[in-house]
Amino acid sequence: MDTPQGLLVPNLKNVGSLTLFEIAQELARLQRDASAGKLSVADLKGGTFTLSNIGNLGGTYTSPVINQPEIAIAGLGKTRATPRYDEMGNLVKASIMQVSWAADHRVVDGAMMARFSNTWIGFLEKPATMLLHL
Repeated sequence: MDTPQGLLVPNLKNVGSLTLFEIAQELARLQRDASAGKLSVADLKGGTFTLSNIGNLGGTYTSPVINQPEIAIAGLGKTRATPRYDEMGNLVKASIMQVSWAADHRVVDGAMMARFSNTWIGFLEKPATMLLHL
């Protein structure tokens, strides 16, 4: 999180057991506490995966670095209108976001990361499919 104190990387705990609403609430709390300089040590430890969003600052590409002992990180760029071809070969406007991945290859190999990325992209493109997996 971009804060007056610099970049801080708090994390959400036990995300798999939280609802989307609970995740949003906890993220809002972490942002408030980070902005106020009130994050606890516990808020900054124990993460396994980082989402780093440079898109909200206008950035498009990044080379994310894993924050040890985490396993992987995704760097999200700004969503931009970009020309693409649809299934019929027609030129259409598409919203494209650059995502850069890095993973600890002692735990996650490149093929696993690519499959995860493709699944994640599918959920972003068709959010209703994600709900089927909750």
